Amino acid sequence: MISPYDAAALAIMTLGYEKPKNGSVVTAMPISVSFVVPVYSGQKYLRKLVAEIELLATQWTVSNAPFEVKEICLVDDNAIDGSGELIETLAAENSLVRAFHLSRNFGQHPATMAGIIRSTGDWVVTLDEDLQHPPRSVTDLFRKVAESGSDIVYANPESAVHQSLIRDFGSRIYKAFVERASGNPNIRIFNSFRLLRGEIARAAAAACGHDTYFDMALSWFTQRVDLVSMRLKDERFIQGKVSGYRFSKLVSHARRMIMSAGAKPLRLAGFLGVVFSAAALLGGAALVLVHFILPFAVEARGWTSLILAIVLFGGLTMMLIAVVLEFLSVLVLRAHGKPLFFVIDRSSDEAIKRYFSNVGNAKASSASRIVGAVQQTPKAEIGGSSATESKG
Repeated sequence: MISPYDAAALAIMTLGYEKPKNGSVVTAMPISVSFVVPVYSGQKYLRKLVAEIELLATQWTVSNAPFEVKEICLVDDNAIDGSGELIETLAAENSLVRAFHLSRNFGQHPATMAGIIRSTGDWVVTLDEDLQHPPRSVTDLFRKVAESGSDIVYANPESAVHQSLIRDFGSRIYKAFVERASGNPNIRIFNSFRLLRGEIARAAAAACGHDTYFDMALSWFTQRVDLVSMRLKDERFIQGKVSGYRFSKLVSHARRMIMSAGAKPLRLAGFLGVVFSAAALLGGAALVLVHFILPFAVEARGWTSLILAIVLFGGLTMMLIAVVLEFLSVLVLRAHGKPLFFVIDRSSDEAIKRYFSNVGNAKASSASRIVGAVQQTPKAEIGGSSATESKG
């Protein structure tokens, strides 16, 4: 027999899906959400993934959330198993599912962008095919939007995703290096499980060039980027050491990231060139003074002036090359599609804030009622129930 205190704790734990009772959220139009899933070898997972997204849609309806699942865009990236045929079957069975087939294998980011461009939702959720990104956690991503007004929310793994020292550690080190080199503070939280404002997602996807790293492109459109930590595990890789990325794909992934990072390293090289040139000029001035004031202090003549000349012209060369390369980087970023400006509409955020505020109020009110009921229960009754349970 369960005690009243245990019953209270259980009820409080289940309040997360309780429908708000006071001031339910009412919007003229629901906030539509598109799910975009690039598919390469997902035949074993797609049907369950679609079912979990439908379950999330039901939970939103039951809790009177302002969100609705508008579509599930499954993008067949020339899959190596029977995923392409399964996508067509799911689209025929379920009106939410939209099937897209790429002409060949283009990679995860291009497949994701293809789905985003064809999406129509106010918000876009991107996630992997293999269930390592739980759809139920999308509500937590929206809660962060309510708290901070973010345009992009990444799911951040609490621990190693692949449980592979080389892959997890290597990824962290490389992202830290690119973050330092580019000055972009969000690189370390880049993840394929993202919640994106629809306007920004489609604009970034349309702006990307052949070698543009998609998350870098997203950072061109907004600085309102946040994260939600959660448990994420790539069970397919952990159990079978099977990954959708070959080593060559990972190298290409890394190359595109650094190519889209910007010109900060070039500016550092230009700054060092200025420093070396200035040091050489100061050294030359000091050498001239020594020559006139203490003409016999320098025993080996010619070596100092030669070194200073090398440093001076080397610094000037570094500076000029940095200027030329930064000019080229501007052209490269323009070719990648970096915009001059972008206009955004965040008016629907008020409905999101009201919903989570009402959910919080409902949880607090229900918890207070449960705790109050427990406190009013006579101690003898609680003790008696515990004694009965012990006898049983």
